Amino acid sequence: MPGYAIANLWDVDLNAEIVEYLERIDSTLEPFGGKFIVHGGTQRVIEGPASAIAIVIEFPDDQAVIDWYESPAYQAILPLRLRNCSSVGILAAHCGENHVATDVLKEVVTND
Repeated sequence: MPGYAIANLWDVDLNAEIVEYLERIDSTLEPFGGKFIVHGGTQRVIEGPASAIAIVIEFPDDQAVIDWYESPAYQAILPLRLRNCSSVGILAAHCGENHVATDVLKEVVTND
Protein backbone atom coordinates (compact mmCIF):
# COMPACT_ATOMS: atom_id res chain seq x y z
CA MET A 1 0.00 0.00 0.00
CA PRO A 2 1.26 3.52 -0.73
CA GLY A 3 2.56 5.90 1.91
CA TYR A 4 2.16 9.66 1.77
CA ALA A 5 3.95 12.82 2.82
CA ILE A 6 1.34 15.54 3.32
CA ALA A 7 2.10 19.17 4.03
CA ASN A 8 0.26 22.44 4.39
CA LEU A 9 2.48 25.49 3.86
CA TRP A 10 1.62 29.12 4.48
CA ASP A 11 3.46 32.42 4.73
CA VAL A 12 5.96 31.12 2.18
CA ASP A 13 8.80 33.56 1.52
CA LEU A 14 9.64 32.77 -2.10
CA ASN A 15 13.33 33.56 -1.85
CA ALA A 16 16.59 31.96 -2.98
CA GLU A 17 16.43 29.26 -0.28
CA ILE A 18 12.94 28.14 -1.32
CA VAL A 19 14.02 28.13 -4.96
CA GLU A 20 17.00 25.94 -4.01
CA TYR A 21 14.70 23.61 -2.03
CA LEU A 22 12.39 23.25 -5.05
CA GLU A 23 15.35 22.64 -7.37
CA ARG A 24 16.69 19.86 -5.13
CA ILE A 25 13.62 18.05 -3.77
CA ASP A 26 12.90 15.94 -6.88
CA SER A 27 16.28 14.23 -6.64
CA THR A 28 15.54 13.30 -3.01
CA LEU A 29 12.23 11.68 -4.00
CA GLU A 30 13.56 9.59 -6.89
CA PRO A 31 15.49 6.92 -4.91
CA PHE A 32 12.37 6.23 -2.80
CA GLY A 33 9.84 6.20 -5.64
CA GLY A 34 8.17 9.44 -4.49
CA LYS A 35 6.01 11.50 -6.82
CA PHE A 36 3.94 14.62 -6.37
CA ILE A 37 0.20 14.00 -6.38
CA VAL A 38 -0.79 17.55 -5.28
CA HIS A 39 1.67 20.47 -5.34
CA GLY A 40 0.11 23.91 -5.37
CA GLY A 41 -1.94 24.51 -8.48
CA THR A 42 -5.66 25.12 -8.30
CA GLN A 43 -6.87 24.65 -4.73
CA ARG A 44 -10.21 25.81 -3.41
CA VAL A 45 -10.97 25.99 0.30
CA ILE A 46 -14.49 24.67 0.85
CA GLU A 47 -14.55 24.51 4.66
CA GLY A 48 -12.94 26.53 7.42
CA PRO A 49 -10.30 29.22 7.28
CA ALA A 50 -7.25 28.30 5.26
CA SER A 51 -4.55 30.09 3.40
CA ALA A 52 -2.21 27.12 3.13
CA ILE A 53 -0.89 25.39 0.04
CA ALA A 54 -1.61 21.66 0.15
CA ILE A 55 1.08 19.21 -0.96
CA VAL A 56 0.76 15.42 -1.23
CA ILE A 57 3.65 13.17 -2.25
CA GLU A 58 2.97 9.47 -2.84
CA PHE A 59 5.51 6.70 -2.19
CA PRO A 60 5.30 2.97 -2.97
CA ASP A 61 4.79 2.10 0.71
CA ASP A 62 4.83 3.45 4.25
CA GLN A 63 8.48 2.55 4.84
CA ALA A 64 9.59 4.39 1.70
CA VAL A 65 8.02 7.66 2.89
CA ILE A 66 9.73 7.32 6.27
CA ASP A 67 13.07 6.46 4.65
CA TRP A 68 12.78 9.47 2.32
CA TYR A 69 11.98 11.91 5.12
CA GLU A 70 14.85 10.62 7.27
CA SER A 71 17.31 10.40 4.37
CA PRO A 72 20.46 12.55 4.52
CA ALA A 73 19.55 14.08 1.15
CA TYR A 74 16.15 15.34 2.34
CA GLN A 75 17.37 16.34 5.78
CA ALA A 76 20.04 18.47 4.07
CA ILE A 77 17.42 20.60 2.28
CA LEU A 78 14.64 20.56 4.89
CA PRO A 79 16.01 23.61 6.77
CA LEU A 80 15.72 25.64 3.55
CA ARG A 81 11.94 25.19 3.71
CA LEU A 82 11.52 25.36 7.47
CA ARG A 83 13.31 28.72 7.68
CA ASN A 84 11.06 30.26 5.04
CA CYS A 85 7.48 29.22 5.75
CA SER A 86 5.08 28.00 8.37
CA SER A 87 4.00 24.41 7.88
CA VAL A 88 2.40 21.24 9.13
CA GLY A 89 3.90 17.98 7.87
CA ILE A 90 2.41 14.50 8.16
CA LEU A 91 3.64 11.07 7.11
CA ALA A 92 0.63 8.79 6.56
CA ALA A 93 -0.05 5.24 5.46
CA HIS A 94 -2.66 4.33 2.86
CA CYS A 95 -5.88 3.25 4.59
CA GLY A 96 -6.44 0.23 2.35
CA GLU A 97 -8.44 -0.48 -0.78
CA ASN A 98 -11.65 -1.52 0.94
CA HIS A 99 -11.61 1.03 3.76
CA VAL A 100 -14.92 2.47 4.92
CA ALA A 101 -15.31 5.37 7.33
CA THR A 102 -16.40 3.23 10.27
CA ASP A 103 -13.14 1.24 10.12
CA VAL A 104 -11.57 3.98 12.26
CA LEU A 105 -13.97 3.05 15.05
CA LYS A 106 -12.45 -0.43 15.17
CA GLU A 107 -8.99 1.14 15.62
CA VAL A 108 -10.23 3.26 18.53
CA VAL A 109 -11.75 0.24 20.29
CA THR A 110 -8.60 -1.84 19.64
CA ASN A 111 -6.26 0.88 20.94
CA ASP A 112 -8.15 1.49 24.21
